[in-house]
Amino acid sequence: MKFLKKMFLGVAAFLFLFFAYFFYVNRNSENMTFRQKLLKTVYPALMWVTKLTGSNSLHLTNADKNPVVSFYTLHTLLNDGSVLNLETLKGKKIMLVNTASDCGYTQQYEALQKLYDTNKGKLMILAFPANDFKEQEKDSDVAIADFCKQNFNLSFPIMKKSVVLKKEGQNDVYRWLTHSEQNGWNDQVPDWNFSKYIVDENGRLTDYFGPSVSPMSDKIKTAINK
Repeated sequence: MKFLKKMFLGVAAFLFLFFAYFFYVNRNSENMTFRQKLLKTVYPALMWVTKLTGSNSLHLTNADKNPVVSFYTLHTLLNDGSVLNLETLKGKKIMLVNTASDCGYTQQYEALQKLYDTNKGKLMILAFPANDFKEQEKDSDVAIADFCKQNFNLSFPIMKKSVVLKKEGQNDVYRWLTHSEQNGWNDQVPDWNFSKYIVDENGRLTDYFGPSVSPMSDKIKTAINK
């Protein structure tokens, strides 16, 4: 009985502390579902576990391969339906990230915004919402934009929701990123939501980072500054 009592008290204490932390972390969350709030709460633990195990942390880098098809011939649709011609981004590093609102990595929006703020003038970040992984981005383009603005105050461009995997309807930008006959060397598709590709100032794909690599990690900072 004493063991069961101690176990009960231990579980009760854990639940109390967890929900206290849950409400603290989400005190400023706007229009988030319970699932989104829960994922936000456990995000630090998720990142700790993935760092410990090395899961979803693939890093590929390009030594000297140039693209076959120019990156700057591409265009894509912004969240509001207007066209973004990528040639307008010449001279900047570009990070392209496939995003989702209901993913364990969704909290990386915060780190992406911080990375963008600290590298203004030399780095552009483009978010590509996609519903390709466990249907974790079911919202409309309007709802996605509202979610990102209200909860993360994003100021970098969000694209219209599209397909990023190699299947029918794949976004043209992601077709370029994931086909070596276009980008010159890489066939790696996103491992999951919040995978990251970096294109340099000359339109050359230089790096791929898996989703568990934080946007503010030393690896990504090095890739941006090289």
